[in-house]
Amino acid sequence: MSDDKFPGWHGTTILAVRKGGQVVVAGDGQVSLGQTVIKGTARKVRRLSPGGRDVVCGFAGSTADAFTLLERLERKLESAPGQLARACVDLAKDWRMDKYLRNLEAMLIVTDGKDLFVITGAGDVLEPEHDVAAIGSGGNFALAAARGLMMSDLPAEDVARKAMAIAADICVYTNGNLTVETIRA
Repeated sequence: MSDDKFPGWHGTTILAVRKGGQVVVAGDGQVSLGQTVIKGTARKVRRLSPGGRDVVCGFAGSTADAFTLLERLERKLESAPGQLARACVDLAKDWRMDKYLRNLEAMLIVTDGKDLFVITGAGDVLEPEHDVAAIGSGGNFALAAARGLMMSDLPAEDVARKAMAIAADICVYTNGNLTVETIRA
């Protein structure tokens, strides 16, 4: 995402942690435009249930763009039930090749509890190492904190909450108002 397209625009922080038979996706609630906090209680982590199977998604970037991508992902999951990897790859292909979708400015973290992926507009479907994934402006802070906490005895949700708190203390585009969704493997 280039700053020349969206001057002063910054994302958010979304973190996924897989530990102890569950995956926790946490997202902060801050929406910023330049140096102004527009909203502090946004909900950037959603649960989809295409075909009766739960999928948890977190998004960073433009909200309207992310919702467009989530709708597309839901349709892909309906046409390939239980095949999250296939649906994500199909979405990434469309996103990369479609003239309209190519301009969407967002990133997604997606999990069904078994698989965990980061999907980008560059056509990437990444399966994170170390059972931790993060996106958005504070993503690197949350990622580093979560990786350090993974060696502790803390359960997945506590790792995610503590890592997000650390990111919120460091990144001015991240707040401590979290939405947290948990899904079992």
